[in-house]
Amino acid sequence: MMKKALSIILIALVCSCSSSKKTSNSNEVTPEITEKAIRASMEYLTSDELEGRATGTEGLEKAAVFIENYLKSNGIKPYFKTYRDSFKLNDLDGYNIVGVIEGNDPKLKNEYIILGGHYDHIGKGKVVEGDSIANGANDDASGTIAAMEFGRYFAKTKSNKRSILITLYDAEELGLKGSAHLAKRLKDKGVNVYTMINFEMIGVPRASTEPMAYMSGYERSSLAETLNKYAGEEVVGFFDRAKKMNLFMRSDNFPFFKELNIPAHAISTFDFTNYDYYHHVDDEADKMDYEHMVNFINKMIPALEGMMNVPTKEVILKDE
Repeated sequence: MMKKALSIILIALVCSCSSSKKTSNSNEVTPEITEKAIRASMEYLTSDELEGRATGTEGLEKAAVFIENYLKSNGIKPYFKTYRDSFKLNDLDGYNIVGVIEGNDPKLKNEYIILGGHYDHIGKGKVVEGDSIANGANDDASGTIAAMEFGRYFAKTKSNKRSILITLYDAEELGLKGSAHLAKRLKDKGVNVYTMINFEMIGVPRASTEPMAYMSGYERSSLAETLNKYAGEEVVGFFDRAKKMNLFMRSDNFPFFKELNIPAHAISTFDFTNYDYYHHVDDEADKMDYEHMVNFINKMIPALEGMMNVPTKEVILKDE
Protein backbone atom coordinates (compact mmCIF):
# COMPACT_ATOMS: atom_id res chain seq x y z
CA MET A 1 0.00 0.00 0.00
CA MET A 2 2.88 2.37 0.85
CA LYS A 3 4.50 1.65 -2.54
CA LYS A 4 1.23 2.50 -4.34
CA ALA A 5 0.88 5.75 -2.41
CA LEU A 6 4.45 6.72 -3.24
CA SER A 7 3.93 5.92 -6.92
CA ILE A 8 0.88 8.20 -7.05
CA ILE A 9 2.86 11.03 -5.47
CA LEU A 10 5.75 10.54 -7.91
CA ILE A 11 3.42 10.60 -10.91
CA ALA A 12 1.77 13.79 -9.65
CA LEU A 13 5.19 15.40 -9.20
CA VAL A 14 6.21 14.44 -12.74
CA CYS A 15 2.97 15.89 -14.10
CA SER A 16 3.43 19.11 -12.15
CA CYS A 17 7.03 19.67 -13.23
CA SER A 18 6.25 20.90 -16.72
CA SER A 19 8.83 23.07 -18.39
CA SER A 20 8.73 26.83 -18.02
CA LYS A 21 10.22 29.78 -19.80
CA LYS A 22 11.32 33.29 -18.93
CA THR A 23 9.40 36.12 -20.50
CA SER A 24 11.45 38.29 -22.86
CA ASN A 25 11.16 41.45 -20.78
CA SER A 26 11.65 40.13 -17.28
CA ASN A 27 13.01 37.37 -15.10
CA GLU A 28 9.52 36.07 -14.40
CA VAL A 29 9.06 32.41 -15.19
CA THR A 30 5.91 31.52 -17.12
CA PRO A 31 4.91 27.86 -16.90
CA GLU A 32 4.44 26.14 -20.24
CA ILE A 33 1.51 23.89 -21.03
CA THR A 34 3.05 20.74 -22.49
CA GLU A 35 1.77 17.61 -24.16
CA LYS A 36 4.11 15.56 -21.98
CA ALA A 37 2.58 16.76 -18.72
CA ILE A 38 -0.99 16.46 -19.95
CA ARG A 39 -0.35 12.97 -21.31
CA ALA A 40 1.22 11.86 -18.00
CA SER A 41 -1.82 13.04 -16.03
CA MET A 42 -4.18 11.49 -18.56
CA GLU A 43 -2.43 8.13 -18.61
CA TYR A 44 -2.64 7.85 -14.83
CA LEU A 45 -6.24 9.03 -14.43
CA THR A 46 -7.41 6.69 -17.21
CA SER A 47 -5.28 3.70 -16.27
CA ASP A 48 -6.99 0.37 -15.65
CA GLU A 49 -5.63 0.58 -12.10
CA LEU A 50 -8.30 3.23 -11.40
CA GLU A 51 -11.05 0.97 -12.82
CA GLY A 52 -13.08 3.76 -14.38
CA ARG A 53 -13.17 6.11 -11.34
CA ALA A 54 -16.70 5.30 -10.18
CA THR A 55 -17.88 7.12 -7.06
CA GLY A 56 -17.16 5.23 -3.86
CA THR A 57 -14.47 2.97 -5.33
CA GLU A 58 -10.78 2.53 -4.60
CA GLY A 59 -10.05 3.85 -8.09
CA LEU A 60 -11.85 7.10 -7.38
CA GLU A 61 -9.88 7.42 -4.13
CA LYS A 62 -6.62 6.99 -6.06
CA ALA A 63 -7.70 9.71 -8.49
CA ALA A 64 -8.48 12.02 -5.58
CA VAL A 65 -5.07 11.44 -4.00
CA PHE A 66 -3.39 12.10 -7.35
CA ILE A 67 -5.21 15.43 -7.75
CA GLU A 68 -4.48 16.44 -4.15
CA ASN A 69 -0.78 15.76 -4.65
CA TYR A 70 -0.80 17.71 -7.91
CA LEU A 71 -2.38 20.74 -6.25
CA LYS A 72 -0.04 20.57 -3.26
CA SER A 73 3.09 20.21 -5.40
CA ASN A 74 2.08 23.30 -7.38
CA GLY A 75 1.45 25.52 -4.36
CA ILE A 76 -2.34 25.46 -4.61
CA LYS A 77 -3.69 25.47 -1.07
CA PRO A 78 -6.80 23.67 0.21
CA TYR A 79 -9.83 25.96 0.29
CA PHE A 80 -11.37 24.16 3.26
CA LYS A 81 -9.40 22.54 6.10
CA THR A 82 -8.30 19.86 3.66
CA TYR A 83 -8.63 19.57 -0.12
CA ARG A 84 -11.72 17.42 0.30
CA ASP A 85 -15.32 18.60 0.29
CA SER A 86 -16.86 15.38 1.53
CA PHE A 87 -20.46 14.21 1.28
CA LYS A 88 -22.53 11.03 1.52
CA LEU A 89 -24.63 9.41 -1.18
CA ASN A 90 -26.60 6.76 0.68
CA ASP A 91 -23.81 4.36 1.70
CA LEU A 92 -21.21 5.87 -0.64
CA ASP A 93 -18.55 8.38 0.38
CA GLY A 94 -18.05 11.17 -2.14
CA TYR A 95 -15.57 14.01 -2.19
CA ASN A 96 -14.91 16.99 -4.39
CA ILE A 97 -11.34 18.30 -4.42
CA VAL A 98 -11.11 22.07 -3.90
CA GLY A 99 -8.00 24.24 -4.03
CA VAL A 100 -7.65 28.01 -3.92
CA ILE A 101 -5.30 30.53 -5.55
CA GLU A 102 -5.65 33.85 -3.77
CA GLY A 103 -6.00 36.92 -5.94
CA ASN A 104 -3.32 39.60 -5.87
CA ASP A 105 -5.67 42.60 -5.63
CA PRO A 106 -6.67 43.62 -2.07
CA LYS A 107 -10.31 44.18 -3.06
CA LEU A 108 -10.90 41.91 -6.03
CA LYS A 109 -9.44 38.89 -4.22
CA ASN A 110 -12.71 38.70 -2.30
CA GLU A 111 -14.46 37.73 -5.53
CA TYR A 112 -14.01 34.15 -6.76
CA ILE A 113 -13.78 32.54 -10.18
CA ILE A 114 -14.56 28.81 -10.16
CA LEU A 115 -12.78 26.59 -12.69
CA GLY A 116 -13.62 22.90 -12.64
CA GLY A 117 -14.43 19.56 -14.18
CA HIS A 118 -15.65 16.18 -12.91
CA TYR A 119 -13.07 13.52 -12.18
CA ASP A 120 -15.45 10.62 -11.62
CA HIS A 121 -16.67 8.33 -14.40
CA ILE A 122 -19.02 5.35 -14.78
CA GLY A 123 -16.59 2.59 -13.80
CA LYS A 124 -17.65 -0.31 -16.00
CA GLY A 125 -19.21 -0.27 -19.48
CA LYS A 126 -20.40 -2.68 -22.15
CA VAL A 127 -17.68 -5.26 -22.70
CA VAL A 128 -15.75 -4.88 -25.95
CA GLU A 129 -13.12 -7.51 -26.78
CA GLY A 130 -12.83 -8.46 -23.12
CA ASP A 131 -12.47 -4.87 -21.87
CA SER A 132 -15.08 -3.74 -19.34
CA ILE A 133 -13.35 -0.66 -17.85
CA ALA A 134 -14.77 2.68 -19.03
CA ASN A 135 -11.62 4.74 -18.47
CA GLY A 136 -13.22 8.15 -19.07
CA ALA A 137 -10.44 9.96 -20.92
CA ASN A 138 -12.48 12.56 -22.74
CA ASP A 139 -15.25 12.29 -20.14
CA ASP A 140 -13.94 13.96 -18.13
CA ALA A 141 -10.29 13.40 -17.37
CA SER A 142 -9.70 15.94 -20.14
CA GLY A 143 -11.66 18.68 -18.37
CA THR A 144 -10.19 17.71 -15.01
CA ILE A 145 -6.67 18.06 -16.39
CA ALA A 146 -7.51 21.40 -18.03
CA ALA A 147 -8.66 22.78 -14.67
CA MET A 148 -5.53 21.41 -13.01
CA GLU A 149 -3.29 23.00 -15.66
CA PHE A 150 -5.04 26.36 -15.29
CA GLY A 151 -4.48 26.06 -11.56
CA ARG A 152 -0.77 25.35 -12.01
CA TYR A 153 -0.40 28.29 -14.39
CA PHE A 154 -2.04 30.86 -12.14
CA ALA A 155 -0.41 29.50 -8.98
CA LYS A 156 3.00 30.02 -10.61
CA THR A 157 2.38 33.37 -12.31
CA LYS A 158 0.23 34.86 -9.53
CA SER A 159 -1.32 36.97 -12.29
CA ASN A 160 -4.92 36.73 -11.07
CA LYS A 161 -6.47 39.73 -9.30
CA ARG A 162 -9.56 37.76 -8.32
CA SER A 163 -9.22 34.54 -6.38
CA ILE A 164 -9.62 31.22 -8.16
CA LEU A 165 -11.16 28.00 -6.89
CA ILE A 166 -9.91 24.90 -8.69
CA THR A 167 -12.73 22.41 -8.20
CA LEU A 168 -12.81 18.77 -9.28
CA TYR A 169 -16.19 17.12 -8.80
CA ASP A 170 -17.20 13.65 -7.75
CA ALA A 171 -20.55 11.99 -8.57
CA GLU A 172 -21.33 13.92 -11.74
CA GLU A 173 -22.29 10.62 -13.31
CA LEU A 174 -24.78 10.03 -10.47
CA GLY A 175 -26.68 13.26 -11.18
CA LEU A 176 -24.36 16.22 -10.52
CA LYS A 177 -24.32 15.35 -6.82
CA GLY A 178 -20.80 16.58 -6.07
CA SER A 179 -21.17 19.98 -7.69
CA ALA A 180 -24.59 20.38 -6.08
CA HIS A 181 -23.05 19.76 -2.65
CA LEU A 182 -20.24 22.25 -3.21
CA ALA A 183 -22.52 24.92 -4.67
CA LYS A 184 -24.79 24.76 -1.63
CA ARG A 185 -21.83 24.81 0.74
CA LEU A 186 -20.41 27.93 -0.91
CA LYS A 187 -23.82 29.58 -0.79
CA ASP A 188 -24.24 28.75 2.90
CA LYS A 189 -20.75 30.11 3.55
CA GLY A 190 -21.63 33.35 1.77
CA VAL A 191 -18.77 33.15 -0.71
CA ASN A 192 -18.81 35.94 -3.30
CA VAL A 193 -18.59 33.92 -6.52
CA TYR A 194 -18.38 35.97 -9.72
CA THR A 195 -18.63 33.23 -12.32
CA MET A 196 -18.07 29.52 -12.83
CA ILE A 197 -16.64 27.62 -15.81
CA ASN A 198 -16.92 23.86 -16.11
CA PHE A 199 -14.61 22.13 -18.58
CA GLU A 200 -16.47 19.14 -19.99
CA MET A 201 -14.85 16.87 -22.58
CA ILE A 202 -12.14 18.99 -24.23
CA GLY A 203 -9.90 16.12 -25.40
CA VAL A 204 -10.78 16.09 -29.10
CA PRO A 205 -10.90 18.91 -31.68
CA ARG A 206 -13.90 20.11 -33.64
CA ALA A 207 -13.93 20.60 -37.41
CA SER A 208 -11.67 23.42 -38.61
CA THR A 209 -14.74 25.27 -39.90
CA GLU A 210 -16.19 25.53 -36.38
CA PRO A 211 -15.10 27.60 -33.36
CA MET A 212 -12.62 25.65 -31.27
CA ALA A 213 -15.12 25.20 -28.42
CA TYR A 214 -18.73 25.92 -27.57
CA MET A 215 -20.50 26.94 -24.38
CA SER A 216 -23.70 25.55 -22.94
CA GLY A 217 -26.30 28.19 -22.16
CA TYR A 218 -24.55 30.53 -24.58
CA GLU A 219 -27.34 33.11 -24.55
CA ARG A 220 -27.78 33.13 -20.78
CA SER A 221 -24.81 35.42 -20.06
CA SER A 222 -22.08 37.52 -21.62
CA LEU A 223 -19.34 35.05 -20.66
CA ALA A 224 -18.54 33.81 -24.18
CA GLU A 225 -18.25 37.28 -25.69
CA THR A 226 -16.10 38.39 -22.75
CA LEU A 227 -13.72 35.42 -23.07
CA ASN A 228 -13.47 35.89 -26.83
CA LYS A 229 -12.66 39.56 -26.40
CA TYR A 230 -9.64 38.79 -24.25
CA ALA A 231 -8.64 35.77 -26.35
CA GLY A 232 -8.57 38.03 -29.42
CA GLU A 233 -10.59 35.51 -31.44
CA GLU A 234 -13.73 33.40 -31.28
CA VAL A 235 -12.50 30.53 -29.15
CA VAL A 236 -15.94 29.87 -27.63
CA GLY A 237 -18.87 29.76 -30.02
CA PHE A 238 -22.59 28.97 -30.10
CA PHE A 239 -23.63 25.37 -30.80
CA ASP A 240 -27.28 24.90 -31.72
CA ARG A 241 -27.35 21.26 -30.65
CA ALA A 242 -26.22 22.21 -27.14
CA LYS A 243 -29.33 24.35 -26.83
CA LYS A 244 -31.63 21.70 -28.33
CA MET A 245 -30.25 19.06 -25.96
CA ASN A 246 -30.40 21.45 -23.00
CA LEU A 247 -26.80 20.71 -22.08
CA PHE A 248 -26.81 23.74 -19.80
CA MET A 249 -28.75 21.74 -17.20
CA ARG A 250 -26.87 18.49 -17.70
CA SER A 251 -23.39 19.26 -16.37
CA ASP A 252 -21.69 20.56 -13.24
CA ASN A 253 -22.18 24.22 -14.09
CA PHE A 254 -25.92 24.02 -13.47
CA PRO A 255 -25.92 23.64 -9.64
CA PHE A 256 -23.83 26.82 -9.36
CA PHE A 257 -26.26 28.73 -11.56
CA LYS A 258 -29.18 27.35 -9.58
CA GLU A 259 -27.77 27.96 -6.07
CA LEU A 260 -25.76 31.15 -6.59
CA ASN A 261 -27.61 32.81 -9.48
CA ILE A 262 -24.35 33.54 -11.30
CA PRO A 263 -23.08 33.03 -14.86
CA ALA A 264 -22.10 29.35 -14.82
CA HIS A 265 -21.42 27.42 -18.01
CA ALA A 266 -19.79 24.32 -19.44
CA ILE A 267 -17.23 24.71 -22.22
CA SER A 268 -16.63 21.70 -24.45
CA THR A 269 -14.97 20.68 -27.71
CA PHE A 270 -16.90 17.40 -28.02
CA ASP A 271 -19.88 18.00 -30.33
CA PHE A 272 -21.27 14.47 -30.89
CA THR A 273 -19.72 14.29 -34.38
CA ASN A 274 -16.02 14.17 -33.49
CA TYR A 275 -15.75 11.26 -31.05
CA ASP A 276 -17.47 7.87 -30.95
CA TYR A 277 -16.65 6.72 -27.44
CA TYR A 278 -18.92 8.57 -25.02
CA HIS A 279 -19.50 6.28 -21.98
CA HIS A 280 -17.60 3.58 -23.86
CA VAL A 281 -14.74 1.32 -22.78
CA ASP A 282 -12.62 2.73 -25.62
CA ASP A 283 -12.65 6.28 -24.18
CA GLU A 284 -8.94 5.94 -23.45
CA ALA A 285 -5.80 8.04 -23.23
CA ASP A 286 -4.45 7.02 -26.63
CA LYS A 287 -7.51 8.53 -28.33
CA MET A 288 -6.96 12.03 -26.96
CA ASP A 289 -5.50 14.78 -29.13
CA TYR A 290 -2.81 16.27 -26.91
CA GLU A 291 -1.78 18.98 -29.35
CA HIS A 292 -5.39 20.16 -29.40
CA MET A 293 -5.57 20.13 -25.59
CA VAL A 294 -2.42 22.25 -25.31
CA ASN A 295 -3.76 24.65 -27.93
CA PHE A 296 -7.13 24.95 -26.18
CA ILE A 297 -5.59 25.62 -22.76
CA ASN A 298 -3.15 28.17 -24.19
CA LYS A 299 -5.94 30.05 -25.96
CA MET A 300 -8.07 30.06 -22.82
CA ILE A 301 -5.35 31.45 -20.52
CA PRO A 302 -5.44 35.07 -21.80
CA ALA A 303 -9.24 34.84 -22.04
CA LEU A 304 -9.49 33.81 -18.38
CA GLU A 305 -6.81 36.26 -17.29
CA GLY A 306 -8.56 39.19 -18.93
CA MET A 307 -11.95 38.25 -17.53
CA MET A 308 -10.71 37.72 -13.99
CA ASN A 309 -8.56 40.85 -13.82
CA VAL A 310 -10.79 43.62 -15.19
CA PRO A 311 -11.90 45.94 -12.33
CA THR A 312 -15.63 45.75 -13.06
CA LYS A 313 -17.76 42.66 -13.57
CA GLU A 314 -18.25 42.34 -17.33
CA VAL A 315 -19.83 38.90 -17.22
CA ILE A 316 -23.52 39.30 -16.46
CA LEU A 317 -26.62 37.15 -16.68
CA LYS A 318 -29.01 37.75 -19.55
CA ASP A 319 -32.62 36.88 -20.17
CA GLU A 320 -32.85 34.02 -22.64
